[in-house]
Amino acid sequence: MSERLAPARLAPDFVTRIWGARSLAPLFDQPVGEKPIGEVWLTGEQCCFDTGEFAGQTLAEAWPEMPSRWTGTRLRGLPHIPLLVKFIFPEDKLSVQVHPNDDQARALEGSSAVGKTEMWYAVSARDDAELRLGLESGVTADGFRRAIDNGTAESCLRRIGVRAGDSFFVPAGTAHTIGPGMVLCEVQQHSDITYRVFDYNRVQVDGTPRPLHIEKALAVMNFGVSSGGRIEPAKIRRRALLKTCLAACPYFATERWDFSERIAGSTSADCFELLIAISGRGRIESGEDSAAYKPGEVWMLPAALGAYRLAPDSATSLLRTFVPDLDEYTLELAAQGVDKTARSRVVHA
Repeated sequence: MSERLAPARLAPDFVTRIWGARSLAPLFDQPVGEKPIGEVWLTGEQCCFDTGEFAGQTLAEAWPEMPSRWTGTRLRGLPHIPLLVKFIFPEDKLSVQVHPNDDQARALEGSSAVGKTEMWYAVSARDDAELRLGLESGVTADGFRRAIDNGTAESCLRRIGVRAGDSFFVPAGTAHTIGPGMVLCEVQQHSDITYRVFDYNRVQVDGTPRPLHIEKALAVMNFGVSSGGRIEPAKIRRRALLKTCLAACPYFATERWDFSERIAGSTSADCFELLIAISGRGRIESGEDSAAYKPGEVWMLPAALGAYRLAPDSATSLLRTFVPDLDEYTLELAAQGVDKTARSRVVHA
């Protein structure tokens, strides 16, 4: 296996969903088959490496073999890649749902289960696009159960309009649903545990109702004050790079990078990074290697890569995400001039 490190591209995995879309614009131009596509997984275990020393292997096959120069010294030995990144293409409402935290997941699903804290970035949105995130003030567990019984659970959640470029933090325990007319990039813990409480009476292919998980959902749902909601990001200008810090928590830190000239970056030896191209085209350069990027792609940067460069052919927006040391990340924001109030809106301990 080659010792030379270079960024590696992962092939997307297109996943059908009952609420999915027939068009994957603006990120993908391939036709959709008979079943609508709801999610495009970028770092799912079935995603294959298209390039690099693990080319042809799925993440499930490659991750256990990856040395610390790839995973990072802090993440070596984890059974699965800790970050799951997806694009979401809803053309119908998702179910009203909630996800457990780590302790709840282990208690309800087994000792190896992982909770699900996530964030969303709106790649595009129609004028009428909206989602619901968090409970309205005063909603109690008893009141929410009654709403489930009479089919009005959605009305218990806060309605939020969505515009392209918006972002949202969704900690475990936060009730939510996503409406049609938008494309989201979701960054989350590597977990697929979802507890549905209401699904608009939809049925599966065999005609049976989609399963609900009401008791589990009520057991994990947060009925107090939540840190979830629309993000007020912190912006940092570094010469040609506008860095917008979206959200940081123990599971991920996500930033949007906007640039139209060549910029430089550098990985840290303790953790790999993911770059998700949202718009624009150009090249990722490191050492003697150079590879073209385009919208819809995810690139894994090995932890020991060190210095790299992004050379755009056109104005580019991408998301950079990684698993942070939260104390170090907070200090880094302070050193870059982000004040305490702005940091408190971005960093969720």
